[in-house]
Parts: sequence; structure tokens; C-alpha cells
Amino acid sequence: MTVDSIVNDMRILGIDPALSITGYGVIDQIHSRLHLVEAGIVKTKSNFPLPARLEEIYKGIFKIVKNLAPDCMILEKLYVHYRHPTTAYVLGQARGIICLISAEANLSLFEYGATRVKKVIVGRGLASKTQIQRMVTGILGLTKLPKYQDVTDALALAIAHSYIAKSKRHLNKTKQFNTVNL
Repeated sequence: MTVDSIVNDMRILGIDPALSITGYGVIDQIHSRLHLVEAGIVKTKSNFPLPARLEEIYKGIFKIVKNLAPDCMILEKLYVHYRHPTTAYVLGQARGIICLISAEANLSLFEYGATRVKKVIVGRGLASKTQIQRMVTGILGLTKLPKYQDVTDALALAIAHSYIAKSKRHLNKTKQFNTVNL
């Protein structure tokens, strides 16, 4: 499935992957309105061996996909500073597990860079975490800020995808209209 083929109503799963705390957020887009379905974390214990932690992430995200039946999954593009190559290695493994679930569930997987998500949500690619948190809270009509930044980031990914998909659909309709009326 491409962004162009998505219908107006959809359930979007945003995931902020990490080995310790993986944040997730599921939203429904119904007639251009966004509604929070569920958000939370999958937490692993740092004293457990890596395979057990990856299995915990797999089980947690798989259960979310099975129970909430999203139409698509959104991940943040991997960005790691050159001074921390181990972070890329560990994060890559957690992301790999999540990508596997996407493939097994036959879910479309979309990835966006952090700067793009911030620009879509706040209007500035260099927005602070606090600005993102406040915008996500406002957009979804939440009464309080999410407890974990990982949850906020996951919800921001889902919201950004809904806006990006909507603008792509609008562009395609405009192109079709212009082609027909030439």
C-alpha cells in the first residue's frame, strides 16, 4: 500500500523503538479528525540478556498489532551520532523486530525523519521536545501530557503520518483534476 492509496479513515500505529522503553501510540483518523485509541510503552529490564529483551519487544508490539488492528505502522528513521555506534547497533535490532512484525501482519510501514515530524507537528524542524509534547496533547485533546517522552514521540509519528497522507491525497486529487481539465 502506498500513501496515495490510503482511504480517509484509518488506524495508525506510531512506534518509537528503543531497547529499554519502546513507546507506541495508536490513533484513528476519522473524517480528518484524530482520536486517541491507546498509547503506552513496552518496557524491558536492563539486566536481562539481549535476546530476552528483544523477545519482550516482539511480544508487546505483536499483541498491540493483533488487538488494535492498525492499518499502517510508522517508525522514525534511524539517526545515530557517529560517536555512539553501539546505539545504532542496539536500536537497529529493536527496529528489526518491529519491522518483522509489520511484515508478518502485512502492514504498510512508513518512516519519517525526526526533523520532518517536528516540522509537520509544530511547523519547525528544530522544535523542542516540550513543543512537540504540547502540540500532541492539544491535537489529540488530552487532559495531561503523556508520562513518557517515548509515547509522545510515537503519537507525533502517527499524527505526522495522518497529515502527510492527507496532503498527498489532496495533491493527487489536484493533479487528477488538472489533468482532466486541460
